[in-house]
Amino acid sequence: MKNFFLPALTLILFSCQTKVMEPPVLAPFTDLDTICTNDWWNRAPNPIHDVKVERDQVVAFGLYTVMNNTLKLSAQLYPLYPDETRTVRLEVQRGGQWIEIATEEVNDLGWSALFRIENWDATQDVAYRLRHGKEAIYEGLIRKDPVDADEIVMVAFTGNSNRDRGSRENYIRNVNALDPDILFFSGDQSYDHKEHTAAWLLFGSQFREIFRTRPCISIPDDHDVGQGNLWGENGKVSTAQGCDDGGYRYHPEYIKMVERCQTANLPDPFDPTPIGQGIGVYYTSLVVGGVDFAIIEDRKFKSGPKGKIPQQGPRADHITNPDYDPGALDLEGLVLLGERQLKFLDQWGAQREGVEMKAVLSQTGFGGTAHLHGSKENRLYADMDSNGWPQTGRNKALRAIRRAGAVHIGGDQHLTTLVRHGIEEFRDGPWTFLVPSIVNYYKRWWWPGDEQPGMNHDPDNPLPWTGDYFDGFNNRITMVAYANPEGSMDGSGFGLIRFNKPAKEVTFECWPRNINVMQEGAKQYTGWPVTIQLDPL
Repeated sequence: MKNFFLPALTLILFSCQTKVMEPPVLAPFTDLDTICTNDWWNRAPNPIHDVKVERDQVVAFGLYTVMNNTLKLSAQLYPLYPDETRTVRLEVQRGGQWIEIATEEVNDLGWSALFRIENWDATQDVAYRLRHGKEAIYEGLIRKDPVDADEIVMVAFTGNSNRDRGSRENYIRNVNALDPDILFFSGDQSYDHKEHTAAWLLFGSQFREIFRTRPCISIPDDHDVGQGNLWGENGKVSTAQGCDDGGYRYHPEYIKMVERCQTANLPDPFDPTPIGQGIGVYYTSLVVGGVDFAIIEDRKFKSGPKGKIPQQGPRADHITNPDYDPGALDLEGLVLLGERQLKFLDQWGAQREGVEMKAVLSQTGFGGTAHLHGSKENRLYADMDSNGWPQTGRNKALRAIRRAGAVHIGGDQHLTTLVRHGIEEFRDGPWTFLVPSIVNYYKRWWWPGDEQPGMNHDPDNPLPWTGDYFDGFNNRITMVAYANPEGSMDGSGFGLIRFNKPAKEVTFECWPRNINVMQEGAKQYTGWPVTIQLDPL
């Protein structure tokens, strides 16, 4: 009996010992992000994304940019057990050999690590890989700066809704075929308010095959930080249902984690001074191939409407009263971008050295371009979620973009549009392209009330409701193209922007999700492409 039981007992003790772990790091927030530190391994399988991966798959993806010969590369990992190393290694290929050039520590809040490499040689392609432990590897390519290319191409996305958690094969196939120089995700990469880590890992699994080999800009919007709408008001705490009083609903460390995971790879911010609750900022600029992109934060400083303007509907931010006065909404003291970002735009706009064209990137547009929300029966006369409000702040922003000679690219509105803004007069402002949602579950329509073409409608435009209009805030906009969800076209897809440097032209393309761009006769949404001429810088 002794010889029979002793080996069994030894096996049991050994098995128990292998499961003993150090206590988990505890998150500073509760009721948020069940796989962000804490005892994530003891919890039920995550319904958003399977995070209990084999340990050779624990490096999920990387995001990078290069600016002023500085490489910033954010490594995203799956959750780590307490007894696993937090060290991530960055290796590059030189002379056919992999050479380790840096190590960084993973932050248990969000499982990301940031590499910053000075004196980066941006004149050549460099293969890289991220390593954790003995077997986990993620490989990619740091592209050389395409300064000699006549055309710089950006692909832009928005709105990765959780109504479809499947893969994104169409997008991956199309983007790799088009081979852009840079990617832009304007927000709502995560739609699972309290579970950013799982949703962010799902996003990475869906799109990493296009950003493992090219620079990527990803900026968070309202859903990423756990809110249906966001008016950040310089970091105050929001207490109202719907957050329309302004500020952030969730713990500041959660907000900081979201921004760290999504934006740490961006160039250093113009002014890193934190806002309220210690929340950081990321507004900055990135030059790719001589095209200078300003990256701004639409909602971080913006005033919330509740308690500040007369309510004209069931919600403070939705106007359903047809007899409202748009001028009564533009009150003194209301903020859109804030003085800090306006100062940045002015200095950025004046910077010309090594720059041939300019563009501003942000979450959404500077006008009300959606009339019907959710259904054709739900008409809003104005929506404070758009940057058409407050009007004074809107015009300050547009003047700064106009002085820079830039175009503007954004998303968020669940409706793709191309407009030329007016400030003092129609068509005296910059162009804005709002790209379609990746998954467009909440539909919106451009549907003017009289259903007549706008003033100065181009008779050659195949879309009926184009021309000069006043939006719901009495802002001047010229609608050039839109893609209402109709029939088999649900309004989802992506935008592509071509910057032709010698001609100083910008071409806006808008591709439906279900189109294969490689097939002969593949068509964009009706009304696209559109090419515009910019004044030389």
